[in-house]
Amino acid sequence: MSQRFRITRGLQESEHAEKAISLEECKQYFSSKPDFEYTSVFTVTGATSMSIAGDFFMWSYGEIKIPFRHYQGDIYVSGTNEAVIPKMMEVAGELGADVVEG
Repeated sequence: MSQRFRITRGLQESEHAEKAISLEECKQYFSSKPDFEYTSVFTVTGATSMSIAGDFFMWSYGEIKIPFRHYQGDIYVSGTNEAVIPKMMEVAGELGADVVEG
C-alpha cells in the first residue's frame, strides 16, 4: 500500500506568506531542476493503460519517473519509492512549505 504526501504551506501561521503554491511558481521552480520535466498528462501503463490530465512535474530517478502533481495550491506525490522522501523534503524546503501525509 502506498502513502501519499502533500507539500503545502497551509500549516503556516504567517499572515504575510502566500499560502497556495501557484502553478506558475511550480513551473518556474521545477524548470530550474534538470531532473524534472513538466507534462499535462500522466500515463500509467501496465496490463492496461490510463492517462490522467493535470499538471505534473515528472522527477527522473534513474529509469523511474515519479510524478509530483500540482493540484489546488499544493503538490502531491506518492511515497511508494523511498527515494522520493528526501527529494520531497528538498522541494518543500526550497518552496517554504511543509510535507504532510494524506
